Amino acid sequence: MTELRSEVRQEGIVALEQRIAKTYRHWSRWARRQDLGAFRCYDRDIPEFPLAIDCYVPLDEPEHPRLHVQELDTGWVQTDAMHAAWSDAVHAAIVRATGIPAQRLVTKQRLRRHGREQHRKREVEGRPFLVGENGLKFWVDLEPYLDSGLFLDHRRMRAMVRERSRGRRMLNLFGYTGSFTVYAAAGGAIESDTVDLSNTYLAWAGRNLEANGMDGARHHRIRANALAWLQQAVRDARRYDLVVCDPPAFSNSKSMREVLDVQRDHPVLIEACLALLAPGGELYFSTNLRTFALEPALARRGHCKDITAATRAEDFRDARVHHAFLFRRP
Repeated sequence: MTELRSEVRQEGIVALEQRIAKTYRHWSRWARRQDLGAFRCYDRDIPEFPLAIDCYVPLDEPEHPRLHVQELDTGWVQTDAMHAAWSDAVHAAIVRATGIPAQRLVTKQRLRRHGREQHRKREVEGRPFLVGENGLKFWVDLEPYLDSGLFLDHRRMRAMVRERSRGRRMLNLFGYTGSFTVYAAAGGAIESDTVDLSNTYLAWAGRNLEANGMDGARHHRIRANALAWLQQAVRDARRYDLVVCDPPAFSNSKSMREVLDVQRDHPVLIEACLALLAPGGELYFSTNLRTFALEPALARRGHCKDITAATRAEDFRDARVHHAFLFRRP
């Protein structure tokens, strides 16, 4: 376990400021060319400063971008005073590097979870706003939750789903705020089911569909334990042409009887999803578990393709930000 120095080294802060100034300038220009209102502008570039910094540009206030700053757990030890000094110096460097005032920075600590620990909602008031992505609109909120409501690392996979959606029936399992559903609807999906256990996220998905003028009558939102719902869907012989399954790495929600462990449970999840595919159907499976390893029997299937590299967004340096696989049913 590494001990951090008690004093903040000025040369390190100068290097951080210079690096963020360079990456923020580069990725801001890139995002404007790509029609993206949310992007990562610093991704653990300097090991001494383990941060992930995402920029969100509100559609109604593009001149007032906001930063979502996550301090990533490394196992380093700091006293409260040491951390406060380090954090103050880092925030000041971010403000100087980007020109974005401190009041438009939201900082969170992304701590490693142990055992049955879950990330909890923060006791702060939400301030949702719309951002654009590839011609679509999404509600984000940087304040109450650990995540913003839009996983930026899945941007390229969302685009793949849109390209493959025309005339198809789509299932979005562990649907979160429905961004994959919005992309599928934009691509011409004739109907969809979005399954999630959270009423909050399903309502959020509904607002995302509404923001894009999409027909909620054809794009159904289903509150259910995804594992139990999936098992029932197999028994009912439901059929989909396109399935997106992006489970959390670990979940033991109070509303669930069983604990979900994606490394242990992914063969059951994938087999059930494959059973729902119509002939010619496709399953996109993804997880953000950094140590994830696909069950060898699944990897050997002729219709399985590792698409991790193809789905990693350009603005993410972290090659293990997620793992993604495409399964096709003949």
